[in-house]
Amino acid sequence: MTERLLQFIWQFQYFNKNELTAISGETVRVISPGQLNTNQGPDFTDGKIRLDNTTWVGTVELHIKTSDWNKHEHQNDSNYNNVILHVVWENDSTANQVPVIELKSRVSGILLQRYEELMNSSAFIACEKSIHAVRGITWVSWKERLLAERLLRKSKLIGTYLQQNNYHWEATFWWLLARNFGTKVNGDAFEAMARSMPVNIISKHKGQIHQLEALLFGQAGLLEKNPNKYGEEDDYLLLLRREYEFLQGKYKIVPIGTPVHFLRMRPGNFPTVRLAQLAMLVHQTAHLFSKIKDATSVNEVKKWFDVTANDYWHYHYVFDEISAFKEKRVGESMIDNIMINTVVPVLFAYGNYHGDQKCKDRALKWLEEILAESNSITNGFHHIGTEIKNAYDSQALIELKNEYCDRRRCLECGVGNAILKDYPADHL
Repeated sequence: MTERLLQFIWQFQYFNKNELTAISGETVRVISPGQLNTNQGPDFTDGKIRLDNTTWVGTVELHIKTSDWNKHEHQNDSNYNNVILHVVWENDSTANQVPVIELKSRVSGILLQRYEELMNSSAFIACEKSIHAVRGITWVSWKERLLAERLLRKSKLIGTYLQQNNYHWEATFWWLLARNFGTKVNGDAFEAMARSMPVNIISKHKGQIHQLEALLFGQAGLLEKNPNKYGEEDDYLLLLRREYEFLQGKYKIVPIGTPVHFLRMRPGNFPTVRLAQLAMLVHQTAHLFSKIKDATSVNEVKKWFDVTANDYWHYHYVFDEISAFKEKRVGESMIDNIMINTVVPVLFAYGNYHGDQKCKDRALKWLEEILAESNSITNGFHHIGTEIKNAYDSQALIELKNEYCDRRRCLECGVGNAILKDYPADHL
């Protein structure tokens, strides 16, 4: 038994309440268990019980053993002066004057067994053998809650970005968009590159793709001379280097120190290719986040990200090495990734910041219109037969896996709750 499980049992009253009596002999009827308290003080506030013929309203404290009251020194803490009931798993003491009830003999063995199985499971998710017995309506409401939690947490992070750039939404979007183009491997470096120069510098040079590439590649440290390179460097690299040296001197900007990685990456994801695509996106669009705010269609937004790097990159993945012709176009999967991880979170955060529910609803609707992600988590849910129709579902399941399943927060999970409570309430 754990205190968290005991709180769960008390909160949802999953114990036999027939002929319930206090250790001191009074009859006890629980009118309301109260509200779970996540702050300092007793476990539940606003509890209401009837003790013999007297109704009491106040707080309720829970412990594994009665003696824990004194062990935790509650007798010296004024926060516990209003406790009307001490709920324990096992009574081993009569050390305090608060009425005590013991639940050890009143809780279903099935519930305890299921909880033990969940906590000790080594499966992909602890409840994978029982998850499909959960009702559809439970899943619908729980996925909605999971997605809201995920987007609100991301909104909080976006809020810190806003504070750092004086609440400039376009600059915030630019930082996050650059990070997204860097993918997991180079996300930190790409974000550092975006942060290393004011967004107005980028705007001034958006009309010249070569100058844009010079700024992005130069700040990322990708225009430096290769000491292992013998012979002449190609003309395009030399052009960008000259442009960058001029712009660097003009704006007094300093290249980032964060390394950019190429190892174990597919050529299409090389940082050179992604930076070239990002430069073209800036070149072809203006005030991108402002346009996204006003967009009504997810397909309209996706078209803006459907860009192809300039001609040089048709024959290159890196500088100085010619490859077979292939247009370096931002693919559908990358566009969906940008929509899911940058566009939707920033749009939702904007709506949350300004109290604009329509804006938030639009962000959620767009997730329903985007294909589900394919990764180790979604593949794991596919393997156990969980339906994933779109990005709305996949984002909710990623939140479930990362924030609940991996942390064994089954007692706080809508699915775990449904599995644990599915037994006769008075079964002993």
